[in-house]
Amino acid sequence: MADYDAVVIGAGLGGISTAALLAKNGMKTLILEQSDIVGGCCSTFESRGYKFDVGASIVEILHPMEKFFHLMGKRREDYIDLLPCDPIYSFITEDGRRFSYPTDIEETTRVIESIAPEDVEGWKRFSSLGLEMIDEMMDAMMTSPLNTIGEALAMVVKTPRVLRYLPLLARRHQSVVRSYYRNPVILGSVAFQSYFAGAPPELGSGIFGFIALSEHLGIYYPRGGMISIPEGMLRAGQEHGLEVRTGCKVERIILEGRNARGVVLEDGTEITSDVVVSNVNAKVAYLKMVGPENLPSWALKAIDSYRLSMPCPMIYVGLDEKPDLEAHHTVVSGSIEDMNRVWNLYYTKGIIPRTAMSLICWPTEADPSLAPDGHHILNFLCNAPAPYAPLGDNWDRLKDWYKEEAVRELERFVMPGVRDHIDYLEVSTPLDFERRLLSPQGSIYGLFSDLTSLALFRPHARSRVIKGLYLTGSSTHLGGGVPTTIASGIITSGYILKDRG
Repeated sequence: MADYDAVVIGAGLGGISTAALLAKNGMKTLILEQSDIVGGCCSTFESRGYKFDVGASIVEILHPMEKFFHLMGKRREDYIDLLPCDPIYSFITEDGRRFSYPTDIEETTRVIESIAPEDVEGWKRFSSLGLEMIDEMMDAMMTSPLNTIGEALAMVVKTPRVLRYLPLLARRHQSVVRSYYRNPVILGSVAFQSYFAGAPPELGSGIFGFIALSEHLGIYYPRGGMISIPEGMLRAGQEHGLEVRTGCKVERIILEGRNARGVVLEDGTEITSDVVVSNVNAKVAYLKMVGPENLPSWALKAIDSYRLSMPCPMIYVGLDEKPDLEAHHTVVSGSIEDMNRVWNLYYTKGIIPRTAMSLICWPTEADPSLAPDGHHILNFLCNAPAPYAPLGDNWDRLKDWYKEEAVRELERFVMPGVRDHIDYLEVSTPLDFERRLLSPQGSIYGLFSDLTSLALFRPHARSRVIKGLYLTGSSTHLGGGVPTTIASGIITSGYILKDRG
């Protein structure tokens, strides 16, 4: 008999949600996590009294999380305390202009009217269509399996009104927002979210154009840091017998022919199971853990065709005073053209951008306990994205230079004289993310997400080549992000439970 009914490789949100739901349904399930903490990019680490979030900085679109706890027969609020954040964003333009978008849509209308009266009607059309679409499509697309054409058609039959929104999937992010707005400042405030899906506005799917609207339904920060989300979900699973081992790196998947039969750890230990679930990057799962010699040529060609998502350096700042900020998120924004230029002229050429497009997260605005008394935390994305391998250089050598660039950026646009109040300063480069998370080339969203690599065009949650192998997390379904990876776990666990009868 196998040691476990299911072994899950990786304790990211996709792995934990899958594993917890399997345990809830009576399967003896084990999670193996190579790090000493859970959550992957959605996690928190402590240094010198400061608690910094590794990557993810906020949670929005609560539907998948609430559905997960409903399926677990529990209440989310008993496991995760979510603190509302309002305003949603503050913006700083390159010429120093500042404004904020509150959660309330009517108040946001007044903000837009003060900046660009000509865009008010576009905003009203955008919000009217978007709110209706979000309400009708949330369950239909977010937590429904869409790995095959048949499943996509079944979703449409079940929710036929989604047909009116599908053309958005065939449009680019910038095409969608430009159909509603004309003012370049307003356009810049609703276009940068394409990078939340790991693509510039000219490549991102039009459906992500409505991220800017979904945030008006509420954005939240978990008390205790982002790690509180995976820890709360894990605790719910452990109440049903779910086991987790940290510091356990999986080297390969045990195969009998093309059937998954367990895993081999780095120290040579074998753990057998009837089901193996991979929450690691799909390219790593297939090419390293399964091995190219065990894949048919068509599958090898398919997995080779996927591109890794962008990496993104993160600056961690501890301050001895309250920063001059208004919101949990502050965006130093430019034009849509600048956002595309960063991608095409710098990132794809292996060059670190030197143009203003930064995101500053202020976690202690919501939860002061994350820093020593009177101190504050900033998690800062400076001139992102940046390449994994800077042309003619390397990140280990560039760390100190990049820190100085980040401080100059803060001083120039946000807080003059801030360097005199910096108590802690560190950077996690793409190379550091690769070392910490074993994410190839520091890719923060798993695989690149554009029109050709979403839903049924992404690696399938139920492997087509290895029986008993399932995938979850950012390489599947709708890609990276807190709600999408939790949703992937709901979908993957559903496949497994269905296959077990």
